[in-house]
Amino acid sequence: MSEAPNRPTVLTEVDGDVWRITLDSPETGNALTPALAADLAAALADRPEQARAVLLLANGERFCVGGNVRSFAGADDVGAFVGQLAHDWHEVIRMLLSCPVPVVAGVHGAVAGAGIGLIGACDIVICARTTKIRPAYVALGFSPDGGTSWALARSLGAPRALDLMLTNGELTAAEAHLAGLVARLVEDEDLRATAEQVAREMATGPVRAMVRTRALVRGAASRTLTEQLDEEARLIAESAADPEGREGVRAFVEKRVPDFRSPR
Repeated sequence: MSEAPNRPTVLTEVDGDVWRITLDSPETGNALTPALAADLAAALADRPEQARAVLLLANGERFCVGGNVRSFAGADDVGAFVGQLAHDWHEVIRMLLSCPVPVVAGVHGAVAGAGIGLIGACDIVICARTTKIRPAYVALGFSPDGGTSWALARSLGAPRALDLMLTNGELTAAEAHLAGLVARLVEDEDLRATAEQVAREMATGPVRAMVRTRALVRGAASRTLTEQLDEEARLIAESAADPEGREGVRAFVEKRVPDFRSPR
């Protein structure tokens, strides 16, 4: 099913300190298309400076079912079309990974294909209990894209990730939570409220220290312990010198709650 011409596939809204981004192509299951990739990249780039956290949600019954296979079938050169789409989507993934504020996702329904890489690039993923996660690439004769192989290998480990991907397997939300692909598991009816609450909590915190923490955690697997210790020392020094760090120390000494929104 194709999208209506010029219809936005992503909605954005400022909610206090939170920049809410909602995938809004429910009729396709929020399937990945060139328009969705472009709209999501634009939404991330347009984050208002005052927004201290990003909240990623989706309208409809499914969060993101991966690529729009009907559009693949209609392409004159399917290899070139899919390759360009992957390139565009990978820019979105890089923008999420380098976002200057924390990113929270509320996930429900179905997550497939490149949608797995999308949630894997978010910092905290809140998942509804009935969610199903399926790579689905081998059913098309495709190899993964969108950071899906990275996200699954990082959370499940290579043997389980390969078993899942090569057999066209499926993860329940509980299995994804146990494996570490998603951070929290909640009842379906509590998903949006929980995700919004977590995003607001992130927005009140020391966001630059959180981003440094993300960099440490993301990079830990590719560093030696000595390299990780050096990076920790460098970044904690930056944090201590940052207005956030100075405010946190003063608040501790003065026995008050720190104000990281307006550090003194």
